[in-house]
Amino acid sequence: MSAVAARSERSKPRGDRLRLVGQRQQTLALTHHRLMLMMLLFAGATAVIVMRLLWLAAFGDHAGRKTVITSFLPERGDIVDRNGLTLARTIDAWTISVHPNKIIGDKLVLAEKLADLMPEKSADQYHKILTSGGNFTYLRRRALPEVVAAVNALGEPGLAFDREPERLYPQTALAAHILGWTDVDGHGAAGMERVLDARLSDPATRGQASALSIDSRVQGAVESELYASMLRFNAIGATAVVLDVHSGELIALASLPAYNPNMAGRAPADWRFNRATLGVYELGSVFKPLTVASAMEAGVIKTPFKMFDAAHPVKIGRFTINDDHPMGRSINVAELLIHSSNIATARLADEMGEARMQAAFRKLGFADKAHVELAEKGKPIFHSKWGRATLMTAGFGHGLSVSPLHLASAYAAMVNGGIWRPTTLLKRPHGSIPEGRRVFSERTSERMRQMLRLIVLEGTGRNADAPGYRVGGKTGTGEKPKNGGYAKKSLVSTFAAAFPMDAPRYVVIAMLDEPRGNAETFGFATAGWTAAPVVKQVVSRIGPLLGVYPDEAREVDLQDLAVMRGPKKAGH
Repeated sequence: MSAVAARSERSKPRGDRLRLVGQRQQTLALTHHRLMLMMLLFAGATAVIVMRLLWLAAFGDHAGRKTVITSFLPERGDIVDRNGLTLARTIDAWTISVHPNKIIGDKLVLAEKLADLMPEKSADQYHKILTSGGNFTYLRRRALPEVVAAVNALGEPGLAFDREPERLYPQTALAAHILGWTDVDGHGAAGMERVLDARLSDPATRGQASALSIDSRVQGAVESELYASMLRFNAIGATAVVLDVHSGELIALASLPAYNPNMAGRAPADWRFNRATLGVYELGSVFKPLTVASAMEAGVIKTPFKMFDAAHPVKIGRFTINDDHPMGRSINVAELLIHSSNIATARLADEMGEARMQAAFRKLGFADKAHVELAEKGKPIFHSKWGRATLMTAGFGHGLSVSPLHLASAYAAMVNGGIWRPTTLLKRPHGSIPEGRRVFSERTSERMRQMLRLIVLEGTGRNADAPGYRVGGKTGTGEKPKNGGYAKKSLVSTFAAAFPMDAPRYVVIAMLDEPRGNAETFGFATAGWTAAPVVKQVVSRIGPLLGVYPDEAREVDLQDLAVMRGPKKAGH
């Protein structure tokens, strides 16, 4: 303001000056209100846009097309158990990379420091990367935060750090052979991760968790008991299956040794081998009830009191079929199972003949890979033509090889009323049980439930008797093939069971691969001493979890099976 203007302003009366001040204040207030109104309008417009985007994501546009805002979804969907417990989830992880053409420090020194911090490569290998002159190379993906911090502390601007999706298995090794793992690019490489890869990766479905049929509580109990038994008997491996006999849902499926899918690449190949579905074995005497049930269906057995000569070994060419504990007399069908007679079973299979035996086993799925979603499935050893020796030995589980899952499916059909159903690792919607196919009559199934219970009460399966659960089942001890014969000390010991046998709900299979006897078993490594106790412990632990409670006042009706009692034993 000039001096003249200032004098002019001062020369105005005091009232005029006050009016001018008031006008300025009004102008400022009006400007303030206008700014506030503009800010409110801007905020409202932003809110409308955001709400519109969310509405489109949820309900689609006016043409009925669905718009998915993929930025709100994980890179890969979750896998959960049947109760919603998270088994696999995608999180953000760190990557460490290098731009060799941007390195400014001593590359030899840097290579040595990197080898100290990330020893999966040698200093020479790191030096070759650093001197390659390339634009970009990953040094480690899925790096732990502490490793990232240590590498960052080297202060080299040519090193880069970024975030990328990582698959996390929060239950670590639990159900590892079911879940499988993903590769470094986030695609399923094994297990259900591979099976569900398209669904888990699809933006339209990855926001919805994929539910498996397994119960993590049951899976944990099974793995715990199996691992303890594997250590106790110094076995090289073990497997177990828990199967719903009516729906075909797998409630648990375990294979040991196990591995941590968070670090699958570091596990030995043998640990990643799924013995429950990929391994096929000559499972031994667990086949005897299936042979008996098939003979009932074929009319070869019309009564459980049909007699078989068990006093004399069966000779086939240069081979002789014997019993470990010879009965020295003729025995009936129930005794055949109670005392696990190879001789009587061989005679029964011989009566059945090759055509009927093969047809029966084919109906049970023994000629095909196991019916389950996993890609890791072994092909059974099931020859198209059998000689008489194969026919007789197949009756008691030698001469053909199947997986433990095959056995579980067959036992489910034998006890559930006679319907074979494919197994699944996906939770079935309520009421959506597949029709399946009939392989045994209701009457045959009822009779087999009686005899399986008798085996546990009176025969080789007594060590599997979990009080109050009415367990029924059969032992099986197979010798591993070796050099054209069998290795008598390399055993596969299996117990196949169901409970409660008066109204079966679950099949339980436990198998130990090459167990060793100890002082507790008097040196025996057969199934009655090794695998049967696993089933007893498993049933006792998982029964209440599955809504099956012990009731010692209930029992299977066995009154019409008046069995001649022979010597009791725990072995075969």
